[in-house]
Amino acid sequence: MSEKSIVAHPLAKTFNSLGPEDVLDAVEAGGHKCTGRFIILNSFENRVYQLELDDKRMVVGKFYRPGRWSREAILAEHQFLHEIAEEEIPVSQPIDLGDGQTLGEVAGIYYSLFERVGGRAPEEPSDEQFKILGRLLARIHNVGARGQAPSRLRLTTVSYGSENLDFLLENGLIPVEARENFAATVRILLERIEPLFNEVPVHRIHGDCHLNNLLWAPAGPTFLDFDDFLEGPAAQDIWLLAPAYDQEGRRQRDLLIEAYSEMRDFHPSWLRLVEPLRALRFIRYATWIARRWDDPTFKRTFNHFGTLQYWQREMNDLREQIARIDYEVL
Repeated sequence: MSEKSIVAHPLAKTFNSLGPEDVLDAVEAGGHKCTGRFIILNSFENRVYQLELDDKRMVVGKFYRPGRWSREAILAEHQFLHEIAEEEIPVSQPIDLGDGQTLGEVAGIYYSLFERVGGRAPEEPSDEQFKILGRLLARIHNVGARGQAPSRLRLTTVSYGSENLDFLLENGLIPVEARENFAATVRILLERIEPLFNEVPVHRIHGDCHLNNLLWAPAGPTFLDFDDFLEGPAAQDIWLLAPAYDQEGRRQRDLLIEAYSEMRDFHPSWLRLVEPLRALRFIRYATWIARRWDDPTFKRTFNHFGTLQYWQREMNDLREQIARIDYEVL
C-alpha cells in the first residue's frame, strides 16, 4: 500500500486477538455474571458484543480500540450520555460496572457495558419521522451547548483536513503518481471552506449521526454510538441524517431544520457547511482506514485501499466537492 509502514499501537495485537473468553472474563470482573451466550456485533472501530447476563438482561459490551481515546475522553462521552438521558431523550447509556464506574480495563484495553436497545434501523424515514428526529436532535444540542468537552476533538478544517493530509503525506501513503495533485486538491479545498466556518457556533454534538446509528421502535427512535462525539457545528449532525445531494436530500434537511427550530435556533446560513463537511469526511475517512491498516479486518475489507485508482477517485470526489461549494457560494 505504501512506502512506509504504519507503526502499530503496542496493544494492537492484544486488541486484534480479543476473543469471547476475554470478553466474558472482563464483564464478570466488573461484577456482572454472564450466561455465556453472546453475539458478535458489526463494528470496525471497536470490538462489540451482545451479551446475556445471568439475570437474563441483554447488554452490549464495547471494547475500545487502543490509542484512539484517552480515559478522560471516553468518560466525557459517558457524561454526555448521562446528561442527555436526564432530559428524557432516548439514548443507550453506559451501565455501572461497580462503585459507580462505567469504564473498565482489561489487559490495557478499555471497555464499557451499555443498555441493549430494541428496534430497527430506519431505511428511509417518513416526513413525520424526520420531524421527530429534528426535535430530538435539537434537544441533544441544547444539552451539548451547556458544557464543553476539552478531551474530545473539535471539528475544524485543521483537525479533519490538514492534520489528516499531513499524516498521509508524512507516512508515504499516497502513490507518488498522485501525491502532489492530491495534496494540492486538498489544500485548495481547505482554503475555500475555512472562511465558511467563521462565526458558526460549535458545541457538543453526536458527530456521526447517520441513520445506521439509530434504532426505531414503536415508542420512537433511540440514538446510538456516540463514539465520535465531539465539539462541532450543528450542521454536521443534520447533513448526516439526510445526506443526499439531490432535491430530495435538501427537502429532508429542510424538514429536519423546521422541526429542529421548534426547540433550538438554526440559522439558514449554517447549511452552507453541508458540502464542506461532506468533503472533510472524505479526507477523514481515508485517513481512518490508513491509521488502522495493521488490523487484518481492514486489510480484508478495504483491499482496494491505497492503490493509485483509489487515490485518483478520492481526488476526483474532492474536486467535485470544490465545484459544488463554489456553485453554492456564487
